[in-house]
Amino acid sequence: MMFFIVDCRSYICFWPMETGFFWMQALWVWTAVVCVLMELVHSFGRVTGYMSSQESFWRTEDEKPPGEEADRKRQRHDCSYFKSYADIGVHEEMLSDTVRTNAYRYAIFKNYERLRGSVVADVGAGTGILSVFCVQAGAKKVYAIEASDIAGQTEAVVNENKMAERIDVIHNAVESVKFPEQLDVIVSEWMGYCLFYESMLPSVIHCRDRWLKQGGLMFPSTATLYIAPFYDAEYDNRLEFWSEIRSVYKLSMESMKSYAKQSIAKQVHVNTIPPEAIQAHAQKGEFRFECFGRTQVHGFCTWFDVGFPEGVTLTTSPYAEETHWSQTAFYVDEPFPVDQEVCISGSIHIRPHREASRFLDISITHQVNNGPKHTRKHLMNDCFV
Repeated sequence: MMFFIVDCRSYICFWPMETGFFWMQALWVWTAVVCVLMELVHSFGRVTGYMSSQESFWRTEDEKPPGEEADRKRQRHDCSYFKSYADIGVHEEMLSDTVRTNAYRYAIFKNYERLRGSVVADVGAGTGILSVFCVQAGAKKVYAIEASDIAGQTEAVVNENKMAERIDVIHNAVESVKFPEQLDVIVSEWMGYCLFYESMLPSVIHCRDRWLKQGGLMFPSTATLYIAPFYDAEYDNRLEFWSEIRSVYKLSMESMKSYAKQSIAKQVHVNTIPPEAIQAHAQKGEFRFECFGRTQVHGFCTWFDVGFPEGVTLTTSPYAEETHWSQTAFYVDEPFPVDQEVCISGSIHIRPHREASRFLDISITHQVNNGPKHTRKHLMNDCFV
């Protein structure tokens, strides 16, 4: 599954010679635009989920708009989400991730010629480190948008670095901000586990569509989600634990094995997957893997890349240096054996949970050769391990 966050808006302009002809053209163009938009919404809703700049969740075509109770639940969920980002531990983890932070720093500095004299929005500024990088690269004005209560510390960091005249800290959600000017650049570290967890992307899209100048820069500007089958060397040991109960306590708990399997498959796991555990070349969206060799497949794992202007890439691949995102693992109900070039085909579908839009509903369907299809649905909430 691959998404691009680019300013690809286009405008239809024409200059009619006669007023009547003008209105005929306008009606024709408007009808065509509406038809195209309806088709795009239908396609995104059915295949990958519709990303709306006005909503923080996607709806498929058979769902009704949420009611007032769902809105209240979503508001409570957002409130809890913003509170969590006031926790110092979150920022310690992100700033300790030097791969992540240096990728942003390098991308910003590499584009210094285009940032010089620019107006920038840092969406979800956190401690304000990306805002400081932008000023160091020559930005004229940076609006550091932070909805959580860490915003007070963002201001302290700005003052500590003597940048108060060039960085304005705004304690609010970006959807509620009215900038005094259009933006040249949007910087945001919006990515979550499995790329979309916490669903911050719609907020960035809203800011882009409402405030970014045509031809403006996005940091990052592209995002790609990958999926691959994997082998877990510890899986059998976890099940064997229940057999060992007999030797320790002189009683049997073999019946717990099936429940343990169900529990492992139900949970979403954020783990570091060793490169040798990957059993086929990673793909995007709908997949068709040819396995490397004889092994056991325990599930599927995902990781992502994001791209910045001037060719800078940040990756969370298991083949690269580790980041705090690690990889996201989804176990199957029953692990299955494969041989070299055995085909595993299927697809992954991701969309925000209906009542808690920062959580994810993830569905993975797979088929081994021409065998039966298996679908496993996962809820990626704040209880993943």
